Amino acid sequence: MKFDPATEIQNFLAFGEFGDVNPSICDSSTYTFMSVEKMEEVFEHEIEGCFLYSRHWNPTNRALANALARMEAGESAQVMASGMAAISTTLLQLCSSGDEIVSSRTVYGGTYALLANLFPRFGITTRFVDLGDEQAVKAAMTSRTRVVYCESVSNPLLEVADIPTLAHVARERGAQLVVDNTFSPLLISPLRLGADVVVHSMTKFINGTSDCVAGCVVSSNDFIARLNDINSGPSMLLGPVLDSIRAAGILKNLHGLHVRMARHSQNAEFLARRLQAAGLTVHYPGLESHPQHQLMTRLMNPGYGFGGILALDVGNKAIADRLMMRMQAEKVGYLAVSLGYFRTLFSAPSRSTSSEIPSEERQRMGMGDGLIRFSVGLDNDMERTWSTVNGCLQELGIGGGYAGHTHAVAS
Repeated sequence: MKFDPATEIQNFLAFGEFGDVNPSICDSSTYTFMSVEKMEEVFEHEIEGCFLYSRHWNPTNRALANALARMEAGESAQVMASGMAAISTTLLQLCSSGDEIVSSRTVYGGTYALLANLFPRFGITTRFVDLGDEQAVKAAMTSRTRVVYCESVSNPLLEVADIPTLAHVARERGAQLVVDNTFSPLLISPLRLGADVVVHSMTKFINGTSDCVAGCVVSSNDFIARLNDINSGPSMLLGPVLDSIRAAGILKNLHGLHVRMARHSQNAEFLARRLQAAGLTVHYPGLESHPQHQLMTRLMNPGYGFGGILALDVGNKAIADRLMMRMQAEKVGYLAVSLGYFRTLFSAPSRSTSSEIPSEERQRMGMGDGLIRFSVGLDNDMERTWSTVNGCLQELGIGGGYAGHTHAVAS
C-alpha cells in the first residue's frame, strides 16, 4: 500500500481522558503511584501508560510524539524544547570524544556553529563537504566517522540531499545517517529512503503559527529509548523538555499540515517562476533549472509540491536590504527570521540565520550578501502578491521585468 504521511496523521487517534476528541492536556510535572514497588519498577524501565516525571514523558507529549512517528514512518519519537535540542541530543547519543561527523557544508547556521565550535570542546570533530559529491563524502569518512549529517533540503540554498545514496555510503562505513527534515515535512520521508534518524524544528512548518519553539527526533524504538535512558540518555540528562500545553497546540496544528504544505508549495513555485521569468537568479527545487530538480522529483511524496522556501539572489547587500524594506512597507510580508508562518517572511541569511558560517565558506558555497530567503506564506491571491513584489523590483530597478505568463503551477 502506498505510504502517505498525511493519511498517517489523519488516522492517528488519541482521545482525551473523558472521550474528548482532542487529547487532554496533562499539566503536571510529576505523577502519583499506588505502590512503592510500581514506582521502583518505572525507574528501572519504561512501562507503557505509566508516567513518572515530565522530564521523561507525559501523556500530552507522548501523544504528539506518536503522531510524529507515524508521519515520518518511524517506530518512535521524542519531542523537545527546540530543533537545536533535537539535533544536539541526537548527535551526542551517537558520538563520543574522538568520534567524527561528516556534514553537508550547507546547513543551518546554528547547526554549523554546534558542529564547528561547540562539539570540538568535547572531542567531536566535523568535516564539512559537498554531499552531492559521493566521492568527496567517502574521502572525508574515516574509521572514527559515526554520523553523516544533512538537511533534506538545505538552508538556505535549497540543495536537495540524495538520501538513498548517503544512507548507502554511511551504512557501508558503519555510520548512521541523520537528516534534518525541517524544510520538507510530508514532502520527503527520510526514514523510508534509508536514513537512521530524522530531526525537525517544529517551530517552523509543523507548528505553522510562529508562536512557540519546539523540536523532535524520530527513529527506532531502541534509539529513542537510549535518548531517554535514566543513566546515560542525553535527552533525559540534559532536560530539553517541551511544555505540555505547547505540545497540545502543535498536535492540533499537525492535523492541517498537509493543507498548509500544499499551499505553501503552490505559492512558492508561483513566485519562483515569476521571479525567474523576470530574469532574476532564483533557487527553488521546483524549477527545472534547479540542479537537483529531478532528484527531488524522485524522492518526494506526491501531492505536497516542492516546498514553501525559495532564495532570490539580487547581487549585493545594498539592493537586498532596500528590497526587503520595500516589501515590508508594501505588506508583502515581514522582515523576520524563521519560516513556515502563514505570512511571508524574508531575511538575508548571510547576515542572520547563516552568519555563524565564516564568510569565506559562505562565498565558496555561493551564499552571497545579496541572497534573500523567502518563506512564502498562505496568500490567497498570488497574482496580487506578485504585482506588489514586481512593483518593488521595478521601483528599485531590479530584474528585466516580467514578460508574460510562465506555465501554470498545479494547485
